[in-house]
Amino acid sequence: MDTINQTEIKMNKVVEHLIGELGKIRTGRANPSILDGVHVLAYGNKVAINTIAMISVPEARQLLVKPFDPSTIKDIEKGILESNLGFNPTNDGQTLRITIPQLTEELRKKISKDIKGIGENSKVSIRSVRKEAIDKIKKDNEVSTDMQKQLEKDIQKVTDSFNGKIIKIISEKEKEIMTI
Repeated sequence: MDTINQTEIKMNKVVEHLIGELGKIRTGRANPSILDGVHVLAYGNKVAINTIAMISVPEARQLLVKPFDPSTIKDIEKGILESNLGFNPTNDGQTLRITIPQLTEELRKKISKDIKGIGENSKVSIRSVRKEAIDKIKKDNEVSTDMQKQLEKDIQKVTDSFNGKIIKIISEKEKEIMTI
């Protein structure tokens, strides 16, 4: 049924959003997405760092930021320092190297708690999509009562499946955070 496909598409978007949010969380390992929220004042405008520089991972705990225009290196460095990520880039005139510090046990526990909160928000979004789909089915006068009940069961199965995916993603991320 069309409603079930639309529900799956919306729930997939919730999972994709969750993965994107978790990608921004610092884990003690280098990941270019850590800098996604960093904006740099360059050429008179605030721009995302990844639009004016290439970000790579030469080592497990190091990011390499190579500006497309070397004249923007000071602006990029300033943007990283002002981002409050706790990074102190090393500037060699051509590139910036950022060493990702090890996470303390206390910080790991806090991040783990934050991850659970993000996961709960995703589950709430999934339930919201489910409710929207069920309401749509109930408003459809062309669907019989028996068909409504079957569609509701099918939507619940889809919901359970996506909640399982969220739980798996969250537990993997927590395991990654808690691994030293």
